[in-house]
Amino acid sequence: MTIVVNARGASDAGPSMGPARGVIFIHSCPRAVSPHLEWALARVFGSRVDVDWAAQPVEPGSVRAELIWGGPLGTGARIASALHAFRQLRHEVTEDPSPGREGERFSFTPALGLFRASIGAHGDVMVPEDRLRTALAQVAMTGESLTDEIARLIGTPWDEELEPFRCAHEGSTVRILHQVV
Repeated sequence: MTIVVNARGASDAGPSMGPARGVIFIHSCPRAVSPHLEWALARVFGSRVDVDWAAQPVEPGSVRAELIWGGPLGTGARIASALHAFRQLRHEVTEDPSPGREGERFSFTPALGLFRASIGAHGDVMVPEDRLRTALAQVAMTGESLTDEIARLIGTPWDEELEPFRCAHEGSTVRILHQVV
């Protein structure tokens, strides 16, 4: 079942998700923290957010959820900022690319911290030239592997840690968050 939540909190099948849209994947959240996370999301969306939590089999005692959201450009960053306060979560937030604008992906794990990347129209991580130049300079100074540095730039360590949690989302129910104000 898919639920649409608009900015006033009423459920409907609203026609538009707003100029930006994306997905929130809460891969693992301690069960006791889940109401606090809903309150944090409610502050971002300006209305109550009821999340359909499911048990997270990869981490017993934790829950997981997936939500589709819509709202103004930049909402993905606002969501990621709100979730960043919960250091025990594993989560990803995406904002899809829109005409003339790249998308964004935010990934967080307790062990690795926050990763942010620009996402192109085809879902590829886009690494700006200045970050590549910095990576080359750092590799030259430290002798670290260029392969490892590029893997970090495209988020490979985050992908490796989150992959078992992502698999638990297959077949999950999705809740749609509509029209962030």
